[in-house]
Amino acid sequence: MPDNQEKEQPRRRQARGERRIAQLLQAAATVFTTTGYTAASTNAIAREAGVSPGTLYQFFPNKEAIAIELGDRLMHEMRETYGEALAPVDPATPLEEAVGSAVDRFIAFNCEHPVFFALMHGPDIPGRITEEHDALHATLLARIGGLLSSLLPDTPPADLTRIAHMCLGLYKAGLELILAHEGAEREAYIRELKNALVRYLDPLVGDRLGHPGSP
Repeated sequence: MPDNQEKEQPRRRQARGERRIAQLLQAAATVFTTTGYTAASTNAIAREAGVSPGTLYQFFPNKEAIAIELGDRLMHEMRETYGEALAPVDPATPLEEAVGSAVDRFIAFNCEHPVFFALMHGPDIPGRITEEHDALHATLLARIGGLLSSLLPDTPPADLTRIAHMCLGLYKAGLELILAHEGAEREAYIRELKNALVRYLDPLVGDRLGHPGSP
């Protein structure tokens, strides 16, 4: 057999394996979202993926391993999302636009991946996911705090931390309501969340965003 064919076969097997893993993770996302992590089973995930349990076990030893792999991938994507959403803001940007843009990116991610909320807030998720989510939460708070510090340069660090916690708390409370609704009601809750954040931040930020003479 020519060398190029010998090299091609392992690549094909690897590609097939990656496609199968993606198929199983998508099925797991559906099952975890529908039933919750605790009630989910490997049999249900295999059934959703249209494969035998034996095929699933070729790639994952149990549902915890599936959840961890799914969680790792989602958290990597979430880090990219908040890297974009919490980029430095042009001082000429109106506060409503800055808040709206950030909220839209986070909401789009969570609506596209509802399993993220299900896994991160479930009562019985694997310990590693809890640890990584805590690290993600801490990094997200730091990014929000950094963004706020550029808007509120004279604010003491303890106050910035408190404001960052409040912003994240408001967002998480709004997100739960948003994910519980669909269609026009979901859009209405998204508007309410944006309004709540803008009205909270506006007296703090003052004329630093979107007003003539902003530095």
